[in-house]
Amino acid sequence: MMSNLLVFPVIIPAIFSIILIFIGKKPILKRMIVLTGAVTTTIFASVNLWYVINHGIQFLELGNWPVPYSITLTVDHLGAAFVFTSSLLTSLVIIYSYQSIGIERERYYYYASLLFMLTGLNGAFSTGDIFNLFVFFEVFLMSSYVLMIIGGTKIQLQESIKYILVNVISSSFFVLAIAMLYSVVGSLNMADISIKLSGQENQPIITLCAILFIFVFATKAGMFPFYFWLPGSYYAPPIPILTLFGALLTKVGVYAIMRTYALFFPTDVVESFIMIISLLTICFGCIGVLAYKDMKKIIIYNIMIAVGVILAGVSLLTTDSMIGAIYYVFNDILIKAALFMLVGVIIHITGETQINKLGGMIKEYPVLGWTFFIAALSLAGIPPFSGFYGKYYIVKAAIAEGNILAAVIILLSSLVVLYSVIRIFIQVFWGTPVLLNSPARPYNKLLIISVITTLLAVAFGVYAEQLYPLFYQAAVTLTEPSHYTQILEVK
Repeated sequence: MMSNLLVFPVIIPAIFSIILIFIGKKPILKRMIVLTGAVTTTIFASVNLWYVINHGIQFLELGNWPVPYSITLTVDHLGAAFVFTSSLLTSLVIIYSYQSIGIERERYYYYASLLFMLTGLNGAFSTGDIFNLFVFFEVFLMSSYVLMIIGGTKIQLQESIKYILVNVISSSFFVLAIAMLYSVVGSLNMADISIKLSGQENQPIITLCAILFIFVFATKAGMFPFYFWLPGSYYAPPIPILTLFGALLTKVGVYAIMRTYALFFPTDVVESFIMIISLLTICFGCIGVLAYKDMKKIIIYNIMIAVGVILAGVSLLTTDSMIGAIYYVFNDILIKAALFMLVGVIIHITGETQINKLGGMIKEYPVLGWTFFIAALSLAGIPPFSGFYGKYYIVKAAIAEGNILAAVIILLSSLVVLYSVIRIFIQVFWGTPVLLNSPARPYNKLLIISVITTLLAVAFGVYAEQLYPLFYQAAVTLTEPSHYTQILEVK
């Protein structure tokens, strides 16, 4: 049965990760094994995505226990798209790492941690069980702890304490929220919980559960006021790790809010709460991108702006707003990865992160410069690049729902985003060339992967119309939970 393939993007990276742990300090062999594992995972993820597109939501029950007691994988259009994108991006980051992460990190547990993190990510996007969502969160978080400290630089060790502490505390609240929800409905299966909650909207304990879930996921997504850990923690590790963290880890929190809000808590109180913190996240992200002259910090604060825009769309819970949120989340995954990679190339060449200490690079590195320019336009949502479609649908939905303030803040944030990245482009690539003392280092492989990732983001915009049926069906599954729950015959 094709539904049995749903588990492959979860177990394949786990198996290859275990293999990598036991082959010793052989970086070249590890490179071949890790890339084989990531590419194989991507192939199975693409097969699952194709099958979901053509045959609808897929469900796999593990073990002989009946629903809602069995462990289940429930992969809809949104989950399948996330699994494919995560697997593809991990493959690209692995190749990018060959020339950037350093041989010492390669010798130890870097590649094993990457695949183990992919296991947790794909599991979180595939599970149909709220407790196993917590389990897979912990799987990729444990891997991220290793990646955060691997190499043992001073800044990594300093920031890892804050990063680990915040995630441990939020995970504790996650377990508490699950326990409280289980006390009400007596089930952990997300489709079953949705059905049982449909007639219990006014219970105070359900509202409390909703706030706890949003607190947990908003913390992991880096939303206001829980973002304090994000800028420093994401700044600390090397660029390949920062690329995965910035592009994917915050999006798991976004995905979890999308899934649980739509299935469990579609109430006016929760909608207002998510909208308020989303708009505040956008505002504080804008302050961050304007305050810093460090390229990494500027792009990191742009993560906050994107998360706020996406969840502002999610909070409206209309088909148009969800389509916009889904368009924008996948655009942001690709374009943030591309920008971090391009910034990594600049740092690799110059050894500098401060834009006021650079200049004139366009003369010697025209491909790098114009690729960065294209990525900047895409990030800002300038039509016809990919960022435009998501913001268009979100703003359209906000105006239709009478939330003019949200529409205005999102549009103004686009100007701030454009200014922040164009400022990097003008300062770094134009003006008087700056003489640097750093030795010339090979960068061609890094640039090739960066260009490929940017072209994927551009192609996402070019083929936006062809992707519309997929994203429309994903949005309908979120706005009309019956599409998600009807695959189960709840006993």
